Amino acid sequence: MSPRVSNTFDMAIGVIPIALLIALWQGIAMSGAAPPSLLPPPGVVFGRFLQQIVSPAYLEHAYVTLYRLFVGFGIAVLAGVTFGILMTGSKAVASIVRPIVRVLAPVPKIALYPAFTLTLGYDDASKIALVIADAMFPILLATYQGALAVEPKLAWSARAAGVSPLKTLFTVILPAAMPSVLTGCRIGLIISCIVVFLAEMITSTDGLGHLLVRAARNFQTVDMFVPLITISILGLLLNAAFNALRRYLLRGFPEEK
Repeated sequence: MSPRVSNTFDMAIGVIPIALLIALWQGIAMSGAAPPSLLPPPGVVFGRFLQQIVSPAYLEHAYVTLYRLFVGFGIAVLAGVTFGILMTGSKAVASIVRPIVRVLAPVPKIALYPAFTLTLGYDDASKIALVIADAMFPILLATYQGALAVEPKLAWSARAAGVSPLKTLFTVILPAAMPSVLTGCRIGLIISCIVVFLAEMITSTDGLGHLLVRAARNFQTVDMFVPLITISILGLLLNAAFNALRRYLLRGFPEEK
């Protein structure tokens, strides 16, 4: 089976659970087990979704959510990859960063959100900080473990050719550890999507999470489902785009052939 046919088959298989979930949703709505005021039919929700995605006001809220997501995720990638690589090449850096990771990695980062809001305010900064705190650790750990697994002879050869230790880390070790790094980044991206939405639900005056909470408070259940569908579709699109980028960056690796 060619890769293109295999990808098409996988995509078709992936649609089936979603179709079954929508069918179950429709069945419950039609059976009357849940009143329409609590569980509107999917056709009504998707109709409202199509109305909203062409509304400038709604798109502005989606833009705010994406801005917070991308800024937080971008900083998390930069920090996680940098510290993960430096831990591999420097015992001093590892001795400083490793205890911090052991203490903070298991902590639910949402518990830090009140502190972020008190110090950074209720606008973008506190939400971006929460995304960074949650997404950075899986990226850092994946980078560190991937760099440790790189064949030492690659670094020895670079050093023997006169390459500096720091340059060896970022031009030899990092490219060789790229599969593990990108796996950590993919996990971090998923976490970022969840965390930014959650932060907007807790304290925000804009963003998709805010729209969901506002609709729920006003018992507008149809409008409550629209942000959920939007963030789900955005997650699918971001995941597909990241997978395409991953295939491009890893085109020379054996596992990607």
